Amino acid sequence: MKPLSIWSVEKLKREKLFILSLFLGLFLVVFVAITLGNLFYKQAEDFSRLIDAATDPVVLKAIAISITMALFSTLIAFFFGVPLAYFLARKDFPGKSIIESIVDVPMVIPHIVAGIALYGVFMRSGVIGAPFSKIGVAFTDAFPGIVIAMLFVSLPFLVDAAREGFKEVDPRLENVARSLGASHWRTFLRITFPLASSSIFSGAILCWARAISEFAAVMIVAPFPRSASILIGDRFTSYGLSGLPGIAGARPISVLLISICLVIFVMLRMLEKRK
Repeated sequence: MKPLSIWSVEKLKREKLFILSLFLGLFLVVFVAITLGNLFYKQAEDFSRLIDAATDPVVLKAIAISITMALFSTLIAFFFGVPLAYFLARKDFPGKSIIESIVDVPMVIPHIVAGIALYGVFMRSGVIGAPFSKIGVAFTDAFPGIVIAMLFVSLPFLVDAAREGFKEVDPRLENVARSLGASHWRTFLRITFPLASSSIFSGAILCWARAISEFAAVMIVAPFPRSASILIGDRFTSYGLSGLPGIAGARPISVLLISICLVIFVMLRMLEKRK
């Protein structure tokens, strides 16, 4: 038993850092779990209101708008952001830090400010909104407005994650592929992108999650058609947390939205791990 005891003590010493990390990290896990758990617990006491929310066409439409518009904004961020991330990861040039800072600005400015800035550019008389309005494309109080508001606040998550993923790919692997006759484009598709795909996929998940949660910028640019966050805000100011009989308040809609997004989030994470 003595050798086993010594082995156990040595193992415990080696694991001290991990135990400490777990102990400290559990603070954040418990913080989130208590906050969301209380929300679900309070709603479970009034389950009928959750049923009202789940069967309300207005609520379901708002959630569908949030999910689909967030998906569109993520696809746009992917199409334009991944090439930008690759360029930033592979090239050093004067002004690089300025470009990186511009990309990260949406994460640090208040989102109500982001909404005001977007509205000034995309309103019908704005720099971008005016020419589009001439061809019948509107951003304010329209689906494109929801997309650009979500895109603005969420794009840094995808670009930054993709950039770090590309940095982790050894350039020597690319050089070997090029020396064997592969074109730059083929090397990117067959070597660089697959090796960085895990980081890119994680960034896309965070980008989608951040987009679907946006309220302030969407409220300024396109409060109609109402996305889930806007509807929750409206129901809270009009009917409070619980709502009225037959009319879901802010809390049941929030629980329904969180539940749907949590299922999607878990499925995406499982897909990422399997990949």
